[in-house]
Formats: sequence, C-alpha cells, structure tokens
Amino acid sequence: MSKMYHVLFICTANSARSQMAEALLNQIGQGQFKAFSAGSHPSGMVNPLALDALQHIGINTAGLYSKSWDEFSGIDAPHMDFVFTLCDSAAGESCSVWAGHPMRAHWGVPDPSLLPAEKQQHAFQQALTLLKRRMDLFIELPIEKLDSLALKHSVSEIGQVQ
Repeated sequence: MSKMYHVLFICTANSARSQMAEALLNQIGQGQFKAFSAGSHPSGMVNPLALDALQHIGINTAGLYSKSWDEFSGIDAPHMDFVFTLCDSAAGESCSVWAGHPMRAHWGVPDPSLLPAEKQQHAFQQALTLLKRRMDLFIELPIEKLDSLALKHSVSEIGQVQ
C-alpha cells in the first residue's frame, strides 16, 4: 500500500478557498491524500457560496468548519507532508512550525468574497474550477519517484496554473 499524504490548505479566514481545497482533495484524492484546512484568523464559519459551489459538483461538504492553524501545530496533530497557502495574506504570514517539516508552496487563488454580491456566485465557481485543475495535476505527480528538489519545483509550478 502506498503512503497516505497529509495536506494542509491555509487561508487567513479559513472560510472558503481553503475549505473548497480540503473537500476537493479529500474526495478526488481518496486513499492517497488526507486534506485539512485552517487559517491564522479563522472566521468561525464557512461561506455558504463555497458550500454551494462544492455541492453543485457533487463534493461532500459534511464536516467542514472554520478552524485555526493552531489545531495542526500541537503534539497530537497529524504530521503534514504538504502545506499550501491559498491567499496572499496567508503566504506572507509567519506560520507555525509544522511537525514533519512539510513541503510548502503558494497556490494563490483570488478571493471570490471580495467581489460585489451579484458576481460572487460565479467567482466561487471559478475559484473551485481553478482548485480542481490544480488538484488534478497534484494527484498525478509521481511523489515517491521525485527527489525533494524536483517535487518542490513541481508543486510550486502547480500554483502558477490558471
């Protein structure tokens, strides 16, 4: 059996993009990846438009909640293999030291909640499409066969995919 990789997606508020990434990877990467999401300043709720976008394409949203990245820095926290920031503010923040020394990369996704209300639903769908494209590329990486430098390069390049 191949290794189960733990992936943490970070957005400052942990209310939409990181939640969408967590749910997507948990569904399409079943058996190979276990995804989590967190934020430095969690909002305390998941944006209903993020949940709607996920449900629209058949992604399970049960169990999603807004949480602090502190949940993943304690002794009992799962060791992460990868940590991806999805918002520019989170990418610039000083993050916790993660157990296991995970590979880190920035996969910036524009914040759909910053748009006018009438444009948000479409923007959430676009963000989800972008995340899905990146997840598809990520799960196809031959992780076990790449040395750490090649893997770092590959996951960083995925963050540039539009």
